[in-house]
Amino acid sequence: MRIVITAVGRGKKTAADETAATHAYLKNAELMGARLGLGPMALREVEDRAKRAGPADVAQRKEREGDLLLAQAPEGATLVALDGRGRTLSSEGFAERLGQIRDQGCRDLVFIIGGADGLSDQVTARAQWQLSLGTMTWPHMLVRMMLAEQIYRAVSILANHPYHRA
Repeated sequence: MRIVITAVGRGKKTAADETAATHAYLKNAELMGARLGLGPMALREVEDRAKRAGPADVAQRKEREGDLLLAQAPEGATLVALDGRGRTLSSEGFAERLGQIRDQGCRDLVFIIGGADGLSDQVTARAQWQLSLGTMTWPHMLVRMMLAEQIYRAVSILANHPYHRA
């Protein structure tokens, strides 16, 4: 099962460490997950070039970003929207959910991270489930890194690897 994190915005030089960590977690998850039918894994970034139009068109910007995010998802992919109103899971629960999705024959699992204004209604409506990393607000680059780490942790749990020691 291919796993992709699709996010609005591009990594800046100020977030080089977070971007490097995100890629490292995904690479490690891919290496460990290969024998479990999990991988390849990737981060895809999209950017709305018209976003500098000003704060008055927040709804339009969210729609444009939503179109870009959904365009990255292969047809038939299972979509997971990261949203503060979504369901929180323990690491074990997240691993169990990944395993269930894989066992149901899913070919592509796409996690979607919106921009500063959140996700459009069309994205949340198309998503099969919504996941929350908690009630706190996090910088987008950290969200990518934390999600990638949780994917790696979930793969390690499914592989009975000692990385996760809860």
